[in-house]
Amino acid sequence: MTGASGFVGGAVCRRLAADGAVVFAYGRRASVDAAHLGGAVYRSWDVTRGPLADAPEVDAVVHCAGSVTDWGPAAGLFAANLTGTRSVLAAFPGARFVHVSTASVYDPFRPSVMATEDEAPVRRYMNAYGASKAAAERAVLAAPGTIVLRPHAVYGPGDTTLLPRVLSAVRGPVLTAAGTGRQRISLTSIGNLVQACVLAATGPAASGVFNVADAAPVTIDDAFREILRERGVRARPVYLPAAVARPLAALAEGAFLLANRPEPPRITRYAISHLAVERTLDITAAREVLGYDPRPTTFAGAAGW
Repeated sequence: MTGASGFVGGAVCRRLAADGAVVFAYGRRASVDAAHLGGAVYRSWDVTRGPLADAPEVDAVVHCAGSVTDWGPAAGLFAANLTGTRSVLAAFPGARFVHVSTASVYDPFRPSVMATEDEAPVRRYMNAYGASKAAAERAVLAAPGTIVLRPHAVYGPGDTTLLPRVLSAVRGPVLTAAGTGRQRISLTSIGNLVQACVLAATGPAASGVFNVADAAPVTIDDAFREILRERGVRARPVYLPAAVARPLAALAEGAFLLANRPEPPRITRYAISHLAVERTLDITAAREVLGYDPRPTTFAGAAGW
């Protein structure tokens, strides 16, 4: 397991350890609480610095390490997502390789309507995050015995991205969002992603690319309202047309770049491209080839996340 110190990697690590697998857990942090890893043995490894010199022999690698931010210098994103992936591939050349990618490899400039796996990668991206993840996919698929998983907007207990981003948009009684609220979106619960990772690492499929999402798409307004209700936030979504939101986001990004601020603005063109238009994934291949059986989208219990 790479990225075991993070949200997704830790969850997959706990599940594999609970299933009785012998798990070697790796992450950038110097140390990690044993409970986060399900008791797996942990070792610090910065994958951007090259392969492990003494990598153990393993049956499968689940590669979750990488940057999940859509904001930052291109060099850092490519180092984390492409160079790091190449390091892990080189360290474990004989193992089945499960690469946790992202639906951000689909075309960010047009809606994804029940997108199938052959629609990505594409030739151009909105930022270095999508471009670096697409480059990592190409490196993985050039090697034999590799599986690529593409989740979208992963959420659940321990979520460090989707839920915080939604809640940060709340101002008083209003949650400001882009689009109409009626656009459909595929989300991926951490439980469903863990299921897909385990199936890919231990099941009969030896290679392939698979979308990973909840059982069916939801409308973004329904998702926002359930999040707010579960968190006890007394606010309602208010939608700004995407045609208006995009230039405002571009201005905000420019101001943040000029000010050399490390954190992203509250609104970015990337976020708009994923939440203001339809982003739905066809998961037929995962169901039929991996045996994937996802649960529906739900934010029940989000008050404790």
